[in-house]
Amino acid sequence: MTQGISRRARWVAGAALVGCVVAATPAAAATTPTVSCTSATAGLAGKLKKDITAAIANRKGTIAIGLYDRTSKTTCTLRAGTAYDSASVVKVTVLATLLWDAKRNDRYLTDRETTLAKAMITKSDNDATSKLWKQLGMTKIKGFLAAAGMTQTKPGANGYWGLTQITVTDEQKLLKLVTAKNAVLSDNSRAYILKLMGQVVSSQRWGTPYGAGSGIAVHVKNGWLQRSTHGWRVHSVGTFKGGGHDYMITVLTHGNSTMNYGITTIQGVAKVIHKDLAAS
Repeated sequence: MTQGISRRARWVAGAALVGCVVAATPAAAATTPTVSCTSATAGLAGKLKKDITAAIANRKGTIAIGLYDRTSKTTCTLRAGTAYDSASVVKVTVLATLLWDAKRNDRYLTDRETTLAKAMITKSDNDATSKLWKQLGMTKIKGFLAAAGMTQTKPGANGYWGLTQITVTDEQKLLKLVTAKNAVLSDNSRAYILKLMGQVVSSQRWGTPYGAGSGIAVHVKNGWLQRSTHGWRVHSVGTFKGGGHDYMITVLTHGNSTMNYGITTIQGVAKVIHKDLAAS
């Protein structure tokens, strides 16, 4: 992505044409899915449901949303099980797999691996990602997904990591692992992932961080990809801590006419989430 969006779009669009099967669009449901929220804080779930619903009311495309706040035990979901082409959001999973595997083998990352990892997350470098994806191989990637309980994530075939199928449910599982002590990722691994997600270049810090208060620690990874079906996929995953809250947001979208249209949709959702949590 350091070479611009058009190059990325061509790269993965080309990849999609080489033996990749695009999942059939599911038949339209009888009713449009609605935002569902629960919270231990009185009134918060209702406010979030109302505000998120209003934020996406006039947005075109298919939008999936996940929010989880540990502090207030608040959860919101929309289309949590709907699969999307991952684009570069999968890069957090690649890094987590690399660290999980290193831990299992009781070793530190090499200088080469740390250089590739930093480029992959902070600049969304595709070549660095391809090298790490190839190094890890499908067995290790699937091994990490199993350990993490990410049963809905299907790695892209033939090296096309950008076509990995992801869901809000699994992305939220990953963010929960990254932000709290667990048996899958070591504390050092979690700190390293958050460090890199906190160092993403300014031009790629759009999406879920939009509207976060000045005292909030922000960690983000975004993805964007144009294909012949469903237009632009534009995604953003982020973790946020401060102001009495500890939360994570995933917004996945496709069917966007442009990349910027998708970004605007995501930021409309993020803005009301940050506002409602800050006021609670």
